[in-house]
Amino acid sequence: MDTPIRYLKEGGQGEIVEKRSRFIATLCPVSTEEEAQAFIEQTKKRYWDARHNCSAFVIGDNAEMTRCSDDGEPAHTAGRPMLDALLASGVRNVCVVVTRYFGGILLGTGGLVRAYRDAVTEGLANCVIAEKRVGVPVDVITDYTGIGKLLFLAGNGSYPILSTDYGEQVSVSLILPPAEVEHFLSELRDATSGKAQFDVKDPVTYAVNGGSCELL
Repeated sequence: MDTPIRYLKEGGQGEIVEKRSRFIATLCPVSTEEEAQAFIEQTKKRYWDARHNCSAFVIGDNAEMTRCSDDGEPAHTAGRPMLDALLASGVRNVCVVVTRYFGGILLGTGGLVRAYRDAVTEGLANCVIAEKRVGVPVDVITDYTGIGKLLFLAGNGSYPILSTDYGEQVSVSLILPPAEVEHFLSELRDATSGKAQFDVKDPVTYAVNGGSCELL
């Protein structure tokens, strides 16, 4: 996994109004088709009085599974634009239902395509999206003289720090891109005159959300 994969961590909702028609986008994280279908049915029951509940979902790091439904709208005016919006965002493991309350004015094919696509974009803006990466955990033990140099190197490379323990010595666990491990360790040896001890572990998958980092 050379580049991070964006995925939906927490769902959200967004709404737009187009010529008095309300388009409400509701998004949920999913990892299987069964989860996606269950969410679609749940949302349809919630908005049972709406004219349409169109849907789309993307599952898998490489979008291995995609589905969409126009739910009674003219063919390719709702589900496909919604799916295209999800794919364009790069977000994976996501399901969206756009609920339409008809406002009495026909939008035409182009108007429907834009409205459903824009509703998904508005909904995504109100979700929590994380990035999934592959990295190599490295545990470093150093004295208090070396901790400043270690943290400088970590900050310079924007390497996530999992934990820091201050005792007689300082233990720091951080995650490095696989291609940068040897370079980092070489710099660390030079900066601490070879005094820092380190333990390189097997690669893991982790997620970055804002300033936080968690193993998956």
